[in-house]
Amino acid sequence: MIDEIMKKGKPENVENAIRKLFERLGRRKVSTKPADLFSYSHDYWLVTFHWLLQGRVPALPDAVLWPESRDDVVEILNVAYEEGVPVYPYGGGSGVLGGTVPEYGGIVVDMKRMRSIDIHEEDLILEAETGVNGHYLEEYLNRRGYTLGHIPQSLYPSTLGGWIATKAIGQFSTRYGGIEHMLLGLEAVIPPGNVIELKPHPRTATGPDLRKLFIGSEGIFGIITKAWLRIWPYPEKRFLMSFASESLEDALDSARRILRRGARPAVLRIYDRIETKRHFYRFDEMYGRIGTVIIVEGDSKIAEAEKAVVEEEFRGTPAGEEPVRHWLETRFVVKEVSEFAPLGVVIDTIEVAVNWSNAAKLYYSTVDAMKSVKGVLFASAHASHFYPQGVCFYFTFAGIPPRGTRPAEFYNRVWEAAMRATLENGGTISHHHGIGRHRAKWLAEELDGAYGLLKSIKHAVDERGIMNPGNMGV
Repeated sequence: MIDEIMKKGKPENVENAIRKLFERLGRRKVSTKPADLFSYSHDYWLVTFHWLLQGRVPALPDAVLWPESRDDVVEILNVAYEEGVPVYPYGGGSGVLGGTVPEYGGIVVDMKRMRSIDIHEEDLILEAETGVNGHYLEEYLNRRGYTLGHIPQSLYPSTLGGWIATKAIGQFSTRYGGIEHMLLGLEAVIPPGNVIELKPHPRTATGPDLRKLFIGSEGIFGIITKAWLRIWPYPEKRFLMSFASESLEDALDSARRILRRGARPAVLRIYDRIETKRHFYRFDEMYGRIGTVIIVEGDSKIAEAEKAVVEEEFRGTPAGEEPVRHWLETRFVVKEVSEFAPLGVVIDTIEVAVNWSNAAKLYYSTVDAMKSVKGVLFASAHASHFYPQGVCFYFTFAGIPPRGTRPAEFYNRVWEAAMRATLENGGTISHHHGIGRHRAKWLAEELDGAYGLLKSIKHAVDERGIMNPGNMGV
């Protein structure tokens, strides 16, 4: 018998709900096959990965659904509301914090059959259903002379809906912004099957911005079915630059000055000494120093001007184009977890953000806090996303749990150390991976009194509590 770690039991009326869904949607859109239930029992959360290696699963849903239209989604939420059955929206399954684990049982709604795309060229607006795959979407735009500029590391397995629901950001964010800067309008279905449409406008002052209610909502309010986003002409010119600095502080200050002058490189990534050795060991100029890769792109004249600002402001030794080409070739390779977890190594990443005034302090404090946990072999970071006001640090740790310590227990100790250091140094506990089930324990502390407001909004929108119950702790 499969050991389900997190499941809280079978919803009382789930069999009745499944019967209704078979009748209303047809058997092609509904499955209760064991293989399908197992496939949707987890995302890419490291804790669940270790459970799976042990032959355990986090929680099996009772059914999996594949809607093909907004009307299908309306029907699903109608039935779920009537029967009080939990619903878990599902994109590409690339989340790393347990955000889609069906811990209360119920139904998983996979949106990937909803993937229509349309471009409104004069308005520079993309209209797309939210099940569309990220790589396919960007490729579709590129072939027609455009880009969304949203290139997360999860580009290949993730979906548009997942980007919006988790408030995702991509590698080219310093120029194009996060998904919240791209989103102009959206369509969503909330319980008990009501359609919400927030039309796209260049700007609107019609009360509170309700689009923001769904950005980063992680499925706790409803299911996002369609989105309108701003797009850009495909870049005319691209410059590749890299530098080696003597200190992390020099590199960070160089980046701060570049942004302060108004330049917006598409890519700006600063690696500490450990990560420079790990990623750029073949490049003599960078080895043993602080490596930075930069891409400037866009209209040729604007790109040339931004390149000049970078060259004027960056404090370090120019290292040429090759390190950037190497980064471009390897940026989607994520294999450490699958390679080392079966050997007993616990490895994960933690991304946080902080203002410039606390940036270096937070970096050193968080690295030291993780290294202080018994069993940690190394802790490192790179700065991956930049703003005139501050920076995102993307930490990596790896270690072997001490004898008698379970991997999940060791994992939680390191995370606790990192989250505590972040909060104590004025940072935010998440920059772009979101909250999920794993980060929920620290969310209330960061939001303080606003956490009660979040729970009140959740109850007002989803009075029966059927939308992704347990996620974000609400």
